[in-house]
Amino acid sequence: MASIFSRIVNGEIPSYKIAETDDYYAFLDINPMVIGHTLVIPKKEVDFIFDVEDELLSGLMVFAKKVAHAIDAAIPCKRVGLMVVGTEVPHAHIHLIPFQRESEMNIAKSKMALPADEMQQIAAAIRAKL
Repeated sequence: MASIFSRIVNGEIPSYKIAETDDYYAFLDINPMVIGHTLVIPKKEVDFIFDVEDELLSGLMVFAKKVAHAIDAAIPCKRVGLMVVGTEVPHAHIHLIPFQRESEMNIAKSKMALPADEMQQIAAAIRAKL
């Protein structure tokens, strides 16, 4: 059965898309830790990030770097952090999290619930910086 991320890539589930290539997809986390929290995935479904083939993994990092620069330009932050946790969805993914304080990089903290129109505006602002 396809993961929720594969279903997003296939257009079966809507997302707030930031960027897409033939191999990678970036979209806003639906329950962000902070405004601008973005997920970056390979389109090929692989459960564990360290099982992703080397070439695909290195490309994922380069793609994430471009997205991170766009987030940094669009969202006021001290830095964009990168986190790989990935146990909640069996599809390798990277969290890009703009933060002012390192404590905002805590995956266990309460998540935000933002209205759809605000999510669309955030995604558009980041896309505009790519």
